[in-house]
Amino acid sequence: MRITRRRMLLAAASGIGLAVAARFVGRSHPAMAETFAVTHTDAEWQKLLSPDQYAVLRQAATEPAGTSPLLNEHRKGIFACAGCDLALFSSDTKFDSGTGWPSFFKPLDGAVKTEVDNSFFMQRIEVHCSRCGGHLGHVFEDGPKPTGLRYCMNGVALAFKAA
Repeated sequence: MRITRRRMLLAAASGIGLAVAARFVGRSHPAMAETFAVTHTDAEWQKLLSPDQYAVLRQAATEPAGTSPLLNEHRKGIFACAGCDLALFSSDTKFDSGTGWPSFFKPLDGAVKTEVDNSFFMQRIEVHCSRCGGHLGHVFEDGPKPTGLRYCMNGVALAFKAA
């Protein structure tokens, strides 16, 4: 078989495609390796959560920007984990980031954990619930004072409880 430029390009493209697929196929949520106070089997999580909640909380998906009713939630209260009901953020720390996702500048003490997320060819800091490990979103260093942080959360991963 004769090696041509076309065959070399096809082989290179195939190799790159396989490498990308291997990185994302079966991507599990990094926090799943930890042990949490609230645990369920995968089948139990699927019964407990809506399909959108399951995709975000258990598979680290991201809801479409601008789709969460919590974007316009301005009452006093607590934003809790939709997976285990742990209080995560006070409404006092919520702000309009203009990103299309509910954003907060500070979580409640001990409510969340973070870890490096290297998916999608970039490095971000993933935020997950400290009690059940559910994926909540990411934290960025472009938030308002006093912390300078923006906890950009998936609204479907949260449940609001009015005060």
